[in-house]
Amino acid sequence: MTVENGNQSEANEELKQRVRAFWQTRPCGTKFSDAEMGTREFFASLEAHRYGKEWHIPIAANFATTRGLKVLEIGCGVGTDGAQFAKAGADYTGIDLTEAAIELARKRFALSDLNGEFRVSDAENLDFDDESFDLVYSHGVLHHTPDIRAAVREIHRVLKPRGQAIMMLYHRGSYNYRIGIRMLRRAGAGLLKSESGIKIVHSLTGEPVDSLREHAASLRNANGNVSAAELLNQSTDGAGNPLARVYSRGEARKLFKDFRRVELRTYFLNKRFIPLIGNLLPRSIESALASRWGWHLWIYATK
Repeated sequence: MTVENGNQSEANEELKQRVRAFWQTRPCGTKFSDAEMGTREFFASLEAHRYGKEWHIPIAANFATTRGLKVLEIGCGVGTDGAQFAKAGADYTGIDLTEAAIELARKRFALSDLNGEFRVSDAENLDFDDESFDLVYSHGVLHHTPDIRAAVREIHRVLKPRGQAIMMLYHRGSYNYRIGIRMLRRAGAGLLKSESGIKIVHSLTGEPVDSLREHAASLRNANGNVSAAELLNQSTDGAGNPLARVYSRGEARKLFKDFRRVELRTYFLNKRFIPLIGNLLPRSIESALASRWGWHLWIYATK
């Protein structure tokens, strides 16, 4: 290993520890429920929120077709999607970088009498044998890992021949990134300097006031000088998020170049960034727009 590679490896590991610490204190999605964490009501409200807002997920993930398949989910979170695989009859394994998520996912399965295996693991260093799974699934996770190329190599390794990877990454060519984050969020940063401005942004976007106050505090700490990368980090998963990346269709194909076949689709139009008419759009128009400018870039790669 060269000195340069060694330094990069150390930097990646330090960044990964920050990513782990961030998600350990706020397992993905938990902010969307007011119920007591770990209860039936908690998991039910998270599921209702997820598939209400991102109604395309069951269609895109195709949970219903996985009966009898060995499925690995990378970044299982609290087990919401994992439960759909298990209900469909998949032989399900979920991994996550944090103990907090794994503990909640186990509770989710136990409360629903579902079977599944869970373990804390790192996407860049999967502790599974070669050719172990028919399907590897990951929704909104790999764009948070420092060395995504290593993660994709590991996914390829643990897949059986003709097995499939289904991945979702944030889309560089989306309306949400090009307009919502790079233009509207930066332009609206000035409003976050006052409580009245925070309330205006809340009324326009529906973003929780507490989340907006966190963003305002981060802006104050940075004296208003927020880089494009930092703006992306905070705009995707909240103030303090240490890493998020976006990928174009071309970049996604390059990442999965070792797979035999790769298909790309985009879903999810973040309508709160479309002023005035966003929430009025019928689902048919929303779907048509999302197929070109959707925030979620889904990758279907066959080994």
